Amino acid sequence: MSGDPVSIAVTGAGGRMGREVIQAAADRGNVDVAVAVNRTAVEPVAGVAVDAADRLGELLRAEDPDVLVDFTGPGSAVAYAEACVDAGVPMVTGTTGFEEGQLDSLRAASDSVPVLKASNFARGVAALRRAIREAAAALPGYDVELTETHHNAKRDAPSGTAKSILDDVESVRGDLDERVHGREGDAPREAGEIGVHARRAGDVTGEHEVLFAGNREAIELTHRAGDRGVFAEGALDAAEWLANRGPGWYGFGDVLDAGRQ
Repeated sequence: MSGDPVSIAVTGAGGRMGREVIQAAADRGNVDVAVAVNRTAVEPVAGVAVDAADRLGELLRAEDPDVLVDFTGPGSAVAYAEACVDAGVPMVTGTTGFEEGQLDSLRAASDSVPVLKASNFARGVAALRRAIREAAAALPGYDVELTETHHNAKRDAPSGTAKSILDDVESVRGDLDERVHGREGDAPREAGEIGVHARRAGDVTGEHEVLFAGNREAIELTHRAGDRGVFAEGALDAAEWLANRGPGWYGFGDVLDAGRQ
């Protein structure tokens, strides 16, 4: 994007994705990291000093960044959203694993400031989800199984992206209304089921595969992320886009749709 650089605040700056976001901002050149916080003390990241997370409110008011970018945990993200409301700062969050009440709190924040929440910031995943919706609609009666694989430190299962994909399938296949997580013992497929399988191993960044099977054929749609940088780049795209929006609830699809206009 042209014009003045976008200034951002980064929460969880010492975590996997926080570090990726700060490094991606340094590489991009038109995004400045004005604030970086972490719950525990860490050394500077890509030359950016990291402050204590409990100082976020005062730092947002002092530095007035254009957008906050968050990849932390559900409870932290809700607290950071409240800080954004108090300071009038838009928020981009890729945090997953929210409970319904926590999502309600995020949506409430979007009444005051723009909030963009996405389970995945990879453009390829956005394309995958659209392809899955088309396939699900075109293949009535076919069995559907979803398998996702992530690194062994990921907490929520299935992943937020997997849940979004399941929502996509169910939105066009009204006959599928039961998510079966794994199978054990005498467990033949029953009508209305979608099989869901979560694997945690090694340092796998993220893989999602959807299998459609029926009528003596099988179709597999798969996305594999090579490294976390793809998510950081997408989050920065979202931050640049959100900087000048009004209060509201947005998704990554809004960013991609704007790019095609």
